[in-house]
Amino acid sequence: MTERVEWDELPSDLRNAVEARTGQVDASESVATGFNCSLAMVLDTRGSGRLFLKGVRVSDSSGMAGLLCEERINGVVRGISATIRHRFELSGWLVLTFTHIDGRHVDYSPGTADLGAVTHVLRLTQSLRATAFPVPQLSDRFAGHLKPGEADVLHGTHLLHTDTNPHNMLIPNHGGHACLVDWAMPALGPAWVDAAYTARWLIRFGQTPEDALAWLSGIPSWQQADRKAVETFVRVTCRQAIAQVGERGSATSNTQFRHLLDTPAPRPSRQP
Repeated sequence: MTERVEWDELPSDLRNAVEARTGQVDASESVATGFNCSLAMVLDTRGSGRLFLKGVRVSDSSGMAGLLCEERINGVVRGISATIRHRFELSGWLVLTFTHIDGRHVDYSPGTADLGAVTHVLRLTQSLRATAFPVPQLSDRFAGHLKPGEADVLHGTHLLHTDTNPHNMLIPNHGGHACLVDWAMPALGPAWVDAAYTARWLIRFGQTPEDALAWLSGIPSWQQADRKAVETFVRVTCRQAIAQVGERGSATSNTQFRHLLDTPAPRPSRQP
């Protein structure tokens, strides 16, 4: 289970540094969801209003890599994700504060009214391209599970989130499109990949494969996806899952991913 540190447990000089920038913290509430940070909480501050605070110990190399990536990418995903307000690195911690999104996690279940908002934000991500700093190719995370030529098929230049689970998709209470947060493990690849991951989440939360694919068919990049690339994506995803948790442990998830192949073949395209 991920460690969770409360506000009062932080070093006093770190808390003082935060309050020097945000104003006095009147209340804090730890957020239980998320797996790549030890510090995740909502702060009510006198000078900056409500903020989301996220941090990792600098000794946590994996957590540091994710949070530094999220910091670098924040300007690129402005308008799609929450904006970073402050940065602190002292007393063995790296901490970022973000504009708080007043909202709730997305509902992916049957009958949800959230899919319009999800579709809109995913269409916004379609225009995100390679950043000025290095971002790995999607195929890199399948290293050791790729057959010859498969990495080339999955190559792309679009910036992908790669983890559209409901904890990372927030629906603002005031309306508007969804916000896609936690850009700790982005990748470059074909533009349709985040939509494909989202369709799998729809199935995971009870949507029929037919309904999930009907939603997916409304995403322009999916309509133009290369069939060979989609088949390769599904094959390597399933192959990796089997290697990690075995045939039985991966059976449900792999069946959900394989439903992506039930859709009529997209027309061939050379676009990534």
